[in-house]
Amino acid sequence: MLARLFAPTLEAQAHCDLPCGVYDPAQARIEAESIKAIIAKVADSDDPDFRTRAVLIKEQRAELVKHHLWVLWTDYFKPPHFEKYPHLHTLVNEATKLAGAGGAKGTLDADVADQLLAKIDEIAEIFWETKKA
Repeated sequence: MLARLFAPTLEAQAHCDLPCGVYDPAQARIEAESIKAIIAKVADSDDPDFRTRAVLIKEQRAELVKHHLWVLWTDYFKPPHFEKYPHLHTLVNEATKLAGAGGAKGTLDADVADQLLAKIDEIAEIFWETKKA
């Protein structure tokens, strides 16, 4: 019995917290596309009730963008990724700020939504590069 307690153990390492395949920047992109579409619908409407509901939904979608980006940043990306892509911290920070109150959450400017989508695309490019390794 003591031999089993002190027997060498096998250490397993995984790239992700869960089996790979559960993380995907497409989730953030889908929400950011929704933000852009909502901005267009608000611009085309004179109905104050519709506009109010649309803005609330846009703000919810912006929170989801931030959530999905943070999950990638905290759960998927690991120190080797940040070493290989030293601008990744800054890129995620910029993207989450573009989704936040100073960005898409707080404005009806379609250009901000486009900037957010571009940042998400940059993150996705890095993400897919890491999946090749």
